[in-house]
Amino acid sequence: MYKSKFANEDVDHLYEAILKLENLEECYRFFEDLCTIKEIQDMTQRLKVAEMLQVKKPYQEIVNKTKASTATIARVNKYLVYGAEGYHLMFEKFKK
Repeated sequence: MYKSKFANEDVDHLYEAILKLENLEECYRFFEDLCTIKEIQDMTQRLKVAEMLQVKKPYQEIVNKTKASTATIARVNKYLVYGAEGYHLMFEKFKK
């Protein structure tokens, strides 16, 4: 079983709460209360960047489409290559 370097009881509790959400409406309601609009937009942008990197889109196209900085794109790319495989796990789930 994977053990995150960020794991602790409080983080477990947050993730367990997220796992209890059953549909998009519940996700919207929970995340709108939990996060700022900017935090949600940032996470959304990172996921879009990761998806575009996964299919080998060039940085400039990603910048134009997502408005992400090249620093953000590089950081997401680093996690795609050296991270905890979380993006790849989600990509596989999206395929199903």
